[in-house]
Amino acid sequence: MKLNKAFALRVRELLKEKNMTQYKLAQATGLYHSTMTDILNCKYQTPNFRNMALIIRELGLTMSEFFNSPLFDFDKLEIEEK
Repeated sequence: MKLNKAFALRVRELLKEKNMTQYKLAQATGLYHSTMTDILNCKYQTPNFRNMALIIRELGLTMSEFFNSPLFDFDKLEIEEK
């Protein structure tokens, strides 16, 4: 799985867990709704670190907590361009 897909899946998982909409998350982060939609629909090869950090912070997690998921298992994650 590509990193952008793993990131989007993790965010969607947490939104559901927190009963929060992507629109509300976009408002809380200050990102445009279209940017949030593009990130969650994997339109970017890799979201930039600033946007990732804003999203993770607004979800109320530390970086460690966010990335502590089987979605980010290096054995299953495609990191390099192919």
